[in-house]
Amino acid sequence: QVQLVESGGGLVQAVGPLRLSCVASGRTFDSYVVGWVRLASGKERGCVAAINRSGGNAYYANSIKGRFTMSRENAKNEVYLQMDSLKPEVAAIYYCASTLRDWSHTVSATSHYAYWGQGSQVTVSS
Repeated sequence: QVQLVESGGGLVQAVGPLRLSCVASGRTFDSYVVGWVRLASGKERGCVAAINRSGGNAYYANSIKGRFTMSRENAKNEVYLQMDSLKPEVAAIYYCASTLRDWSHTVSATSHYAYWGQGSQVTVSS
């Protein structure tokens, strides 16, 4: 079982940038598909980005496409979410989540993920 710990959140001015990091325990991190899921006040959780095992393929929600970039470094057991052109509406708790399930069209669903970090709060001031 993998354990995930996020970092990098905080208060940032609009436009940004901000980079979230997620470090995973264990030696088989490259076996996991990883996603970033956010929970904003008054809204349901939603997956904003996901990346396949090698890092060669990524999914982005339409709401953040072109402004966020997800990457991973398997040798370091880390994934990242680079957030640029920040707007106040992206404020949320961002969770790193992973799964041993294959990369598929369901990576955009929060139900695709079995393992979750504790979350990192992102607040954007206008």
